[in-house]
Amino acid sequence: MDLEAAHGAAAAPGKQRRRRARESWGASLLLAYQSLGVVYGDVATSPLYVYKSAFAGDDIQHSAGNEEIYGVLSFVFWTLTLISLVKYVLIVLRADDGGEGGTFALYSLICRHVRAGLLPGGGGGAGDELAVGGRRDARAMSRLRAMLERYRVLQRLLLLFALLGTCMVIGDGVLTPAVSVYSAVSGLELSMEHEHHKYVQLPVTCAILIGLFALQHYGTHRVGFIFAPIVCVWLLCISAIGVYNIVHWNHHVYRALSPYYMYQFLKKTQTGGWMSLGGILLCVTGSEAMYADLGHFSQSSIKIAFMSVVYPALVLAYMGQAAYISQHHSFENAYHIGFYVSVPEKLRWPVLVIAILAAVVGSQAVITGTFSIIKQCSSLSCFPGVKIVHTSSTVHGQIYIPEINWILMILCLAVTLGFRNTKHLANAQGLAVITVMLVTTCLMSLVIVLCWNKSIFLALGFLIFFGTIEVLYFSASLVKFHEGAWVPITLSFIFMIVMCVWHYGTIKKYEFDFQNKVSVNWLLNLGPSLGIVRVRGIGLIHTELVSGIPAIFSHFVTNLPAFHQVLVFLCVKSVPVPHVQPEERFLVGRIGPKEYRLYRVIVRYGYRDVQKDDIEFEKDLVSSIAEFIRSGDSHHNGVLEDTDKSCEKLSSISNGIPLWMEDGEVDASASPHKETDTQIISPNRKKARFVLPKNAQVDSEVRRELQELMDAREAGMSFILGHSYMKAKSGSSFIKRIVINFFYEFLRRNSRGPSYAATIPHASTLEVGMVYQV
Repeated sequence: MDLEAAHGAAAAPGKQRRRRARESWGASLLLAYQSLGVVYGDVATSPLYVYKSAFAGDDIQHSAGNEEIYGVLSFVFWTLTLISLVKYVLIVLRADDGGEGGTFALYSLICRHVRAGLLPGGGGGAGDELAVGGRRDARAMSRLRAMLERYRVLQRLLLLFALLGTCMVIGDGVLTPAVSVYSAVSGLELSMEHEHHKYVQLPVTCAILIGLFALQHYGTHRVGFIFAPIVCVWLLCISAIGVYNIVHWNHHVYRALSPYYMYQFLKKTQTGGWMSLGGILLCVTGSEAMYADLGHFSQSSIKIAFMSVVYPALVLAYMGQAAYISQHHSFENAYHIGFYVSVPEKLRWPVLVIAILAAVVGSQAVITGTFSIIKQCSSLSCFPGVKIVHTSSTVHGQIYIPEINWILMILCLAVTLGFRNTKHLANAQGLAVITVMLVTTCLMSLVIVLCWNKSIFLALGFLIFFGTIEVLYFSASLVKFHEGAWVPITLSFIFMIVMCVWHYGTIKKYEFDFQNKVSVNWLLNLGPSLGIVRVRGIGLIHTELVSGIPAIFSHFVTNLPAFHQVLVFLCVKSVPVPHVQPEERFLVGRIGPKEYRLYRVIVRYGYRDVQKDDIEFEKDLVSSIAEFIRSGDSHHNGVLEDTDKSCEKLSSISNGIPLWMEDGEVDASASPHKETDTQIISPNRKKARFVLPKNAQVDSEVRRELQELMDAREAGMSFILGHSYMKAKSGSSFIKRIVINFFYEFLRRNSRGPSYAATIPHASTLEVGMVYQV
């Protein structure tokens, strides 16, 4: 019995490992299934318009020798294999920034390993250690890294490059719904008699687009459960039709997968074949979504879905279309070379319905991705403040931005009504797609050297190999500037100006605050009363500075010599990481001696974090200060501000001191280990009263300071916000006056304030106006 028991005990760990492995695989398979409806809707609908775009116009003609269709198929197969499979699935997906992906995630990943950030306060001040990261190895400092850290112009070029990719993603958010839905509805031309489709196609497309954008405020989670089945049915449908066409029309079409046919294609068509590459590259549209949506899924789930389902289905679909077209040369023009002609006539109406649904799913994914990347830019001071609505209580990435949604809808309808054909829409989308891929390739080569510490020759090999392919497609798309490619360039130029102006104005505002901050010695020389009347309550002064006293405080007390008994300088800081752990969110320090009751709190949020409402925020803030007071004397961390060097020693607060709420419905945090994020506080704010537990193990001096904090919190909390007006200095250049006095001020007046300020009760808010001469 003992031997059996010992054997069973020895086998138990192995069984647990196998069970965990099965659970892990089960979770990955479930995520892979869900990713089909979120990630792959765009790339899955590309067979609707790839061949039609490649043969549009007079670039190439379909001849009886089939060299053109075989060459296009060969290009499609190898482009899909090298770009989507090798580059994105096998390489780029590994470059995640804390689990997040996308163009801006690559930029923030580089900034975490190199001090190349241009964001306000990103120069290594307090609170920046999350952004810079703690894994920098000085011995491995490469020449490239040293150049990026030394030369400001290289840092600006890096940021502009990341913003270019971001602007093209926004442009793709305008063009993808138009191309996908219009191409799906184009099946009406073969399903309706005569030319009735001309009077139906455009209105139906516009109606679907309006409905798509009008339903965005409900969030994808309400209809997300049907997305994956729709894409699954669509992929099954196009792969089955592809197999049927291969078997029935031309089972030798597999020979076109040889790269030899690409050479034959370019040799015969020459310039026309090169120009047709602008339509062929649409076979990889949506590949960037695999990386951009990495935060919602895992690397393994995305790889499983693409390699086992999406990739084989797309290859069969393209081969099937080529097989059908290779045996049909009697078309009056190349306009009929498309997806629906290869669909058996009896199946066209069901396939049309499925295609429209799949196009809506693909468009939804791109629109949601556009919302997400704009939120990232806004969090990092690269886009004006917008209203962000979180449509899901469980998935933080599902958001809705009303202003951007309606702008996208208007632009999408404008390009649809303006072009009214797939050719120009596809040309516009192609340039946006390939530009984003070029930006990703360049940034990825930097990641290989700076973040992965690989050989620079490996990075150059990656850049040259994939860059050459993408530059070839980019040139083919750029020559079609007058045929629709001007749209993404124009849109990107407009969004780039908005982002650059906003970023420039934000930097100048921060520099003004930093240069005009008040010396701490000035504050301390006023004495414990600060030379003013101290009234009951807590006063929160918002500032962008992580050290020193903001100018708005001296401006305020000069005109109104009264303030609260507890004064907190609050800095809400966005750092270029996806998420900040709750135990690392609050940094608390003290300014001056204890009797001054002056504190500094830095609250850090990642660009993917959801900021709490005012009640939860106030509770966590007070608890963090209380924990700092309790632990400050015993641990000697962050007690005083160095008045000579004007820098503070701040301590990171993980668990607030247990504070009870009397006369309310909820115990705020009865245990220091209890998770407080899930607590629901009574909506009646006046009923909540923080009380220090009688059994708290603190000395008399700390208890007195804590009791003052609790009394001040009970008396009320006021928020003092600076309301700044930017104005260029006299003698500034004409361009600077135009940028600051008109463009930036126009954006500031028409943008939203900080998200945390939106939830502050108006009765507790006081705005202090100042004119910033920058």
